[in-house]
Amino acid sequence: MKTVVTIGRQFGSGGHEIGEKLAEMYGIKCYDKELLGRVAKESGFCEEMLTEHDERPTNSFLYNLVMDTYSFGYNQSSLADMPISHKVFLAQFDTIRKLASEEPCVIVGRCADYALSEFKNCINIFIFADEESKIKRIMEKYDLTAPKAKEMMNKKDRQRQSYYNYYSSKKWGRADSYDLCINSATLGINQTVKLISQYIDDFESKGQ
Repeated sequence: MKTVVTIGRQFGSGGHEIGEKLAEMYGIKCYDKELLGRVAKESGFCEEMLTEHDERPTNSFLYNLVMDTYSFGYNQSSLADMPISHKVFLAQFDTIRKLASEEPCVIVGRCADYALSEFKNCINIFIFADEESKIKRIMEKYDLTAPKAKEMMNKKDRQRQSYYNYYSSKKWGRADSYDLCINSATLGINQTVKLISQYIDDFESKGQ
């Protein structure tokens, strides 16, 4: 396998599990929370700080300022003036690109599709599901009541949507932002993984 797979996901849709199973199928690494460890190692940030800002937007974020800084190269003085959330984003952005250039892998969330927009060997997937299925999954995983599960689901998705829409030039969850959007509740986790693997195999065959 030569392909890098990015997975955007609604909370409770099973996107993380799908990413792990897909990586296991191909014998490659899956980066979700694991990405933070790599970012910490390469950037010097502590993992606690990275976790605090992980996929969470900041109201003070100035998109054009950061992207201009990234595009034209940033130096120590410009970095020193940046809010910590900007620095965390740039550190993740750099690490995601480095991981993708090293070997095929699966990267879950964190605007990975946007960070890798120039990579030709990349497939961008979005996993969603109906509300009932997501709430049931969250209830079982976190031992919550239905109202609490729904509250958690809505909060997490608002964070992910805001983060993605702030830091990328695309819209979170909108079909034209991705190569493939799948309702994981229709086929179930394992069959969704199988469907994605067929897509990957066909993608790689086309590229040869």
